Amino acid sequence: MLLLRGFSALLCAFAAALALTGTAAGADPPRVLAVEFENDVNPVTADYLTGSIDRAEDEEYDAVVILMDTPGGLDSAMREIIKKELDATIPVVVYVYPQGSRAASAGVFITMAADVAAMAPNTNIGSSTPISTGGGNIPSDLRRKVINDAAAYIRGLAETHGRNADWAEEAVRQASNLTAEEALDQNVVDVVSPDLPTLLNDIDGLKTEPKGLVLHTAGAEVTTIHMSLWKRILDTLIDPNIIVLLLSLGALGITVELFNPGLIFPGTFGAISLIVAFFGLQVLPVSAAGILLILLAAAFFAAEPFVMSHGALALAGAACFVVGSLMLFDPAGEGYQVSIWVALAIAGTFTLLMVFALTKIVQSRRRRPVTGQEELVGQVGVVRKSLDPVGLVFVHGELWQARAGDETIGVGEEVVVEGIDEGLVIRVRRAEAAIPVTA
Repeated sequence: MLLLRGFSALLCAFAAALALTGTAAGADPPRVLAVEFENDVNPVTADYLTGSIDRAEDEEYDAVVILMDTPGGLDSAMREIIKKELDATIPVVVYVYPQGSRAASAGVFITMAADVAAMAPNTNIGSSTPISTGGGNIPSDLRRKVINDAAAYIRGLAETHGRNADWAEEAVRQASNLTAEEALDQNVVDVVSPDLPTLLNDIDGLKTEPKGLVLHTAGAEVTTIHMSLWKRILDTLIDPNIIVLLLSLGALGITVELFNPGLIFPGTFGAISLIVAFFGLQVLPVSAAGILLILLAAAFFAAEPFVMSHGALALAGAACFVVGSLMLFDPAGEGYQVSIWVALAIAGTFTLLMVFALTKIVQSRRRRPVTGQEELVGQVGVVRKSLDPVGLVFVHGELWQARAGDETIGVGEEVVVEGIDEGLVIRVRRAEAAIPVTA
């Protein structure tokens, strides 16, 4: 009997120890990494999101929440993000937040790939139909290939995570859209919550599909991160309009330096502009035809001063530049086009600069020489040593030997230069008897 009582006491002590251990463990709240993402989907933002998921895994957060508001973006960048979501060893929550946000186009795919898909009230999701660069439908067979590929991809993501695959496919084929409440009713998302703390409490204990991860997020300690300044700068530099502008400034700076060696600044500025522009061209998919047209435009502009085309080459260069700029980022798809107004403004500026340069060249060729011996013709000088017929004349700040022909001209009289003979002897006549040549 005493042995039984002793054993019971030991069990009670062990249970109390376990309870104390659980209480101590509960003293440390779960940790969640919240990643703010209010941007389009491109290689820079993809690197930001995948890096954030890596950080959450390395620092052993209990979950990572992407606070998303996106109009969509590049397919290649979207797939990179999705691969990271699917491979993550911790729960990845995509939360369309704050109110008024959207998950459009590529954002729908990213949401469907999340372990938990959530939305805030007054948000929407949908419009995932692939479109062309110009914003219209993709022609014929190519359109069928692109849409079928996208539809199969999003259907697989939705089915794998236990969501409404029919609507997901409809979002691609018919550009369907849903509000947050409609998305919840149709099993497109898992939860609708007004803010992040409420969301973390709502999804606590939820078991994800297909990974089978159980979320522990109630009362979590939230660490919120934003894109770094460097990432924001890189994100700005891959704007197609800025890339084309940098290409133009780079070409202009290098050209000015080649025609005026030693200025330093134009060449330095041009080289930096080209290098930064090449970064953007490396990040975004570009069209070879667009690049060739822009290079052809540069060749036309460069040839204009040397070929008397009366402006035809400059106009051809402007046309090639505009068309090439509009085609340059065609493979990048929706949202990555050069504005036609930017292209026209740059082409017009280059054309005006070329017209100005040509005007100055023509004027300089027609202008009377202002240096050398030819400049003396028509100048008025003063006799310093009488001309009988040879003497000295002070003209244009210099003392010249002069010949007056058959007449004699005394010291102090004014003469006009009519020409220059061999031996640097100028021919002169009396000022009152000559007709001065004016500039």
